[in-house]
Amino acid sequence: MRGLKRWSFRDLLPPRRRWGDRGVSMLEFAGFLPILLLVGMAALQLGLVGYGINQAGSAARAAARAESREPGTGGAAGAAAMDGDLDLNITVGPGGADSTKATAFVDVPSIIPLFGGGWTVQRSATMPNDTED
Repeated sequence: MRGLKRWSFRDLLPPRRRWGDRGVSMLEFAGFLPILLLVGMAALQLGLVGYGINQAGSAARAAARAESREPGTGGAAGAAAMDGDLDLNITVGPGGADSTKATAFVDVPSIIPLFGGGWTVQRSATMPNDTED
């Protein structure tokens, strides 16, 4: 019986690998994980800034609309139109001859510890005064 190979349990085992390659993928992942976390936190921060800009625009429009209809109510209306989790500062004043301008400043907190205390975004809105004759 020439040409027949003797069977062994070693034939069922996977081929041997070099011991020097074990754990390399774990080290690559561990090295890349901080970068991946930083990119994820930056995406969340960008979304939070966009949310702050949206809230500032809503507050400015509501404040200008309320102030143009009834003077003295713009600040409260702007604060009511905004989510309570962000800090808001509204300035309301004349926007021209027959208009009212409101500017909303929203402080956006920073979720990335290395990048300071946050940002301030602002949006303005101008509404014509409601003149009832």
